[in-house]
Amino acid sequence: MTYADFFSEIKGKFMEADISDITEHLAYQFNITGEGEGIFYVEAKEGKLYVEPYEYYDRDAMFTCTAETLMKIAEGKTDPVWAVTTQKLKVEGSIDKALKLKEIIDSRKKKK
Repeated sequence: MTYADFFSEIKGKFMEADISDITEHLAYQFNITGEGEGIFYVEAKEGKLYVEPYEYYDRDAMFTCTAETLMKIAEGKTDPVWAVTTQKLKVEGSIDKALKLKEIIDSRKKKK
């Protein structure tokens, strides 16, 4: 899988999220390793979600994982906390804000 293919698919998954309940600003950078390697960011701002293929220097947290791991997290098949515990997902930055990623992922299930 190329980075372009992966990014297109993962962006679609994130854009399914209903973040209208999230009032704080959240900014995450994702560093994808291995197949589909690349960098992108997800930003929750004023009730809207932005997903762009760029680095985000003013981020709250940075996640590093494989494309496969992030896809499983985005699909709700893998809990992000479990992924960190098993060292499949590395987190740097604000742990409190990083934990809000689960809220974004879970909001996809409610929307469906």
